[in-house]
Amino acid sequence: MTKEIWVRADMPDAKEDRKEILISAIESGITTAIIRPEDSGFSSLGKIKLITDGDGVRIVNIESPKDQEDAMSLAGKCGAVVISSSDWTIIPLENMIAKFAGTGTKVLACAPDPESAALYLKTMEKGTDGIVISVDDPGMIRKFAHLITDSGILDLKEVEITAVRNIETGDRVCVDTVSLMSPGEGMLIGSQAGCLFLVQSESEDSGYVAPRPFRVNAGAVHAYTLVPEGKTRYLEELRSGDPVTIVSRDGSSRTSSVGRCKIEVRPMVLVEAKDGNDRYSTILQNAETVKLVSPNGAISVTDLEPGDRVLARVEGGSRHFGMKIEGTLREV
Repeated sequence: MTKEIWVRADMPDAKEDRKEILISAIESGITTAIIRPEDSGFSSLGKIKLITDGDGVRIVNIESPKDQEDAMSLAGKCGAVVISSSDWTIIPLENMIAKFAGTGTKVLACAPDPESAALYLKTMEKGTDGIVISVDDPGMIRKFAHLITDSGILDLKEVEITAVRNIETGDRVCVDTVSLMSPGEGMLIGSQAGCLFLVQSESEDSGYVAPRPFRVNAGAVHAYTLVPEGKTRYLEELRSGDPVTIVSRDGSSRTSSVGRCKIEVRPMVLVEAKDGNDRYSTILQNAETVKLVSPNGAISVTDLEPGDRVLARVEGGSRHFGMKIEGTLREV
């Protein structure tokens, strides 16, 4: 699940300083801010959700074990609890995470720097539901940028190519994102939700066309692609502004947005692979610029052969309107 990143724009005494914090948050891509009730006029500064202490959210400052007990008593009684402390050594964050799990109340921790934020998001593996950036200097907010766009680490594994063959022409989707990607980065694409292949962006010079590092030549209109919160979308459904998940060879992922999609009739190739006894496939454009990511590089579909090993996200279960559900499903 994607972690929430908020900012506290309620702390500076001067209203102008609070305003600068909020402006920096908006420019950094943060979508939720805590403000003072008298600053409701800040809504005109940009598209951002503004909340106040007590408006479904409780801010609790913990300086003693009694404060911690009071905070834990709020589990299930409000939408979110924001924990602040000048000395985190006195509060077992693990206890807070365990207490709030499954109660319907999110727990977020105030973080003064990116290092602390990363720690809170990983505590007990699950981590807090999010962090609240708590700084006095608006320029500091930009140092949290990697956390704002990061969607976590995905488990990728090697699958073995079993067949590659040309098929009829079809409607191919090119996804142009608003982000630049590096070699080894791309999108997860597949004909079955149980196996999504890592298709590299056009970030390498092929000798035929100039690199397009913002583009993923993703495949046929029917294919699934991974989007935030672990959901999938059909490639044909994507529209300008929709969020998509960009994934790297090491499994690290981040969220970007679709700039545009291009659907064109192109010659296609069927790629089949196996993971143990399970068989999967995806359909891609038959072009040298379309590459699957392998553990040590990327392989063009025009060079792909049985026995090659490429990276994919393999998981069980079914999908209902893009959401993973438990159930029996066989896709061939």
